[in-house]
Amino acid sequence: MYVWGRLARMVATAKSRGPFRPGDESRLKFRCLPSDIDRNMHLNNARYMMLADVGRVDIFLRLGFLKLARERGWGPMMGGLQSVYVREIKLWQRFEVVTTVETWTDRHLIGRHRFLHDDGRTAAVIMTTAGVYDRNNRRFVPIDELIAELGIEATPRPLLPQEEAFLASHQGLRDLAKSSH
Repeated sequence: MYVWGRLARMVATAKSRGPFRPGDESRLKFRCLPSDIDRNMHLNNARYMMLADVGRVDIFLRLGFLKLARERGWGPMMGGLQSVYVREIKLWQRFEVVTTVETWTDRHLIGRHRFLHDDGRTAAVIMTTAGVYDRNNRRFVPIDELIAELGIEATPRPLLPQEEAFLASHQGLRDLAKSSH
């Protein structure tokens, strides 16, 4: 089943997973299919990113964010990601993608996607930073405003050293990209 089919299955089953709240996890099960592999016969790096997208959309849908975004003219905007692969996911192997909202700053939502084998061992981890763009007012929505609009009463936990390093690296690469011709 290609990613669009997996996305449709996730949307069709979202209600059965219930509403999403900070501290929850999106847990989606998959199998590595022939359309997912590279010449090494394991899940290719691009497919990890696509399946992480499915986990994020699951959270957006279950939070009520997609409805709110439509009403307000907002759009989620991926800022960047970093991935690390520690164990391969081979053809036909079952695995789970566990997606979480880790914390946030004034401008960044920090997310994490863990790709787990059936035995619970980690195959890969992707850390993401994202924001929400208000197309009508041409601005990024402060994350605390987004949290309040979703009706969530929560405060972000302090950034872990790895998250601070990720954001610093991300900013450095953005600066480099903006200064390049």
